[in-house]
Amino acid sequence: MEDTVPKGVSRPTYAGDMTSTLTTPSLVVPRTGDSSVLTVEDRELAAPGPGEIRVEVAAVGVNFREVYLRQGIYPVTTPFVLGDEGAGTVESVGDGVTLDVGTRVAWATGPGSAAGHVTIRAADAIVVPDDLGLEAAAAAMLQGITAHYLVTSTYAVQAGDSVLAHAVAGGVGQLLVQLVKDRGATLIGTASTADKIAKATALGADHVIDYTTFDDPADLAAAVREANGGEGVHVVYDGVGRTTFDASLASLRRRGMLVLFGAASGQVPPFSIQRLNAGGSLFLTRPTMGDYIATRAELEWRVSEILGGLASGDLEIEIGGRYPLTGAAAAYDDLEGRRTTGKLLLIP
Repeated sequence: MEDTVPKGVSRPTYAGDMTSTLTTPSLVVPRTGDSSVLTVEDRELAAPGPGEIRVEVAAVGVNFREVYLRQGIYPVTTPFVLGDEGAGTVESVGDGVTLDVGTRVAWATGPGSAAGHVTIRAADAIVVPDDLGLEAAAAAMLQGITAHYLVTSTYAVQAGDSVLAHAVAGGVGQLLVQLVKDRGATLIGTASTADKIAKATALGADHVIDYTTFDDPADLAAAVREANGGEGVHVVYDGVGRTTFDASLASLRRRGMLVLFGAASGQVPPFSIQRLNAGGSLFLTRPTMGDYIATRAELEWRVSEILGGLASGDLEIEIGGRYPLTGAAAAYDDLEGRRTTGKLLLIP
């Protein structure tokens, strides 16, 4: 069998049987900083405790959340193992766990997932459908849950609504296009290249605007309104943040809602809330995933619709790049530089 372990990374070693401590290659943030601080180290991982499972990781999602953690925007004590999202095969279980060894699972909230093995709570794991690969499951968890709660709960899109979504060629963006169109709404998107515009259009976007051709946010908002028949949109889903925020507000109709769910271009600086009044009694919300999967039932609902849609072919997901743990810096540089489409994965 071909050796698939990246050069310079050792295979995991066990101190005893499959339920004891093992040493596994892990992507470590030793101190806050840019991607150059990332390092791969062999670290010990204890046996799973009560309610926990240890998983052999097949794929790990690359997300902006990890950028914020690495930079110290989301404060975490260093050093720590990066990664929260992934998929793999259950290798051992702790007391009280009903999952069987060998079960394929995926998760969105498993700290330390960027490793050959990870121990997570069984309550955070979802069984992957038989007809879906582990890489697709890993790619879909965090961004699939995000897209689902945005269009079903934060602002429940209905037939006849008009929606603006930024960065529609990205992981969340591509799923937003599909979910919004499934609900019978008009989808106006923004993207930065002809290739990205073509991808979003192929997925069903009604209009896609090259935002790089506009220096003034007012001009971008005017282009959105022109694409929407002269009217503002009902809702804007904005995961870009600082560079799109002003255009997003200006694109809304009276009593429209701006859903700011990320900050790929940087954090939005403080602003006067009177702008919401002047814009037409606008709504602004900053959701976070944890509040939309607060119960196991809600997590299962959202994930079943996303993974089920992928397994059946009703939804599509693009894996835009695969990197070894030793190539993680390049993966995050590509993500932050917005040089990719779809979802990026680390393959331990």
